[in-house]
Amino acid sequence: MLSVTRKPYPSDLTDREWALLEPLIPSTKPGGRPASIPRREIVNALLYVLCQGTSWRALPHDFPHWKTVYEYFRLWKKTGVWEKASQKLVRTYRSLDGRNEDPSAAVLDSQSVKTTQKGG
Repeated sequence: MLSVTRKPYPSDLTDREWALLEPLIPSTKPGGRPASIPRREIVNALLYVLCQGTSWRALPHDFPHWKTVYEYFRLWKKTGVWEKASQKLVRTYRSLDGRNEDPSAAVLDSQSVKTTQKGG
């Protein structure tokens, strides 16, 4: 259950979504000080920024401070958390849809593939 005292936003994770994502989000380091902000609230704040298209500084005050949220976003991006989460979620949903977890084909177009500067 969501254990925060604020009203939920439409972009907040459901309990089911959090259950899928939580194992992919790094926990606090052993021996470090305990986390004062739940990881789920950080992710909810990130999703708010993403879904609303707002700036970090415009994050509502009932979320953790925008600088904290931004720093977690940058750290998790740098360490590959979002890439791993994306891959895991794609595999999970492909499996739930009765398809092979790994796609067997990809689509590329001329805008996606870099070529030499001069045409051949």
